Amino acid sequence: MLILVSNDDGFFTEGIKVLAKRLRDIGDVWVVAPDREQSASGHSLTLHRPLRAKSTKKRENEFMVDGTPTDCVNLAVNKLMPRRPDIVVSGINRGANLGDDVTYSGTVAAALEAALLGIPAIAMSAIPTATDDYHYEAAADFAAFLAEQVKNNGLTPGTLLNVNVPTETKVGDHRCVITRMGKRVYSDVVEEKLDPRKRTYYWIGGSNVGSKVDPGTDCEAAAEGRISVTPIQLDMTNYNFLPKLAKWGLPGFEGGR
Repeated sequence: MLILVSNDDGFFTEGIKVLAKRLRDIGDVWVVAPDREQSASGHSLTLHRPLRAKSTKKRENEFMVDGTPTDCVNLAVNKLMPRRPDIVVSGINRGANLGDDVTYSGTVAAALEAALLGIPAIAMSAIPTATDDYHYEAAADFAAFLAEQVKNNGLTPGTLLNVNVPTETKVGDHRCVITRMGKRVYSDVVEEKLDPRKRTYYWIGGSNVGSKVDPGTDCEAAAEGRISVTPIQLDMTNYNFLPKLAKWGLPGFEGGR
C-alpha cells in the first residue's frame, strides 16, 4: 500500500510520528503535513498566495507545507507523490473530533479532501484521559488495522471514516462501535479585550465543549470509553427535506424537474 499521512496539529507532533511509524509496518508511507498547528482550520484551501513544501533531511518522502491540511493532501496527491496513494490517514489528532466537530476539524478536512479526490480516507483522533494525558500507540495500531480493512473491503465513493480512540485503549484492542454523528454543545464565549495600543480585539472561546450523549452516537461511545467508527459522506443533501421544499411553490420549479 502507498499511504499518505497528514494532520492538522503540525508536522512535529507526537501523534503523526506514532501514526506514520506504525503504518510503515503495512505499507510505503509518505508524510505531508502543515509546518505549524492548523487546528479548526476546516476544509480550507489556500488560493491567494503560493505554497511552499520543504522536504526533511531524515526522509525524502516527508514534507512540511506552509498551508492547511487540505492544501497538504491536494499538493501531495497532485504533485509530490509518485502516484495516487491507496489510502490517506489523517491524524492522530490531539483531542476528540466528535459530532459537529467534523465541520471545524482540520484532521477530518484532510480526509475529506482525499475523499473528494476519490481516495479512501480515515481521520484518526485520540480522546484524552480525565487528566488530559495522551497516548497514541493504540490509536495508531487501530489505524493500521482499519487501513487493511479498507484495502480488503473498500469504501463507498465519497465516504470517509471518522475514528475516535480513547487514550486508555490497549494496543491490539480492536473492539469498536459503529456510530452516527452526535451533537456537541459549544460555549458562546467571545472575549473582547484591548491591545497595548488600546485597539479592540476579539478572542473566540469554545474551550468548554460538551456533548449530548444520545444512543448510537460517537459522543455516547466516547462517554463510555469505547472506540467509535463513523462513516461520513460528502453529499450533505437533506433528502428528507426535498419533498417539503418542492411544496413551497418556488418560481420555476415544475414537479421535480
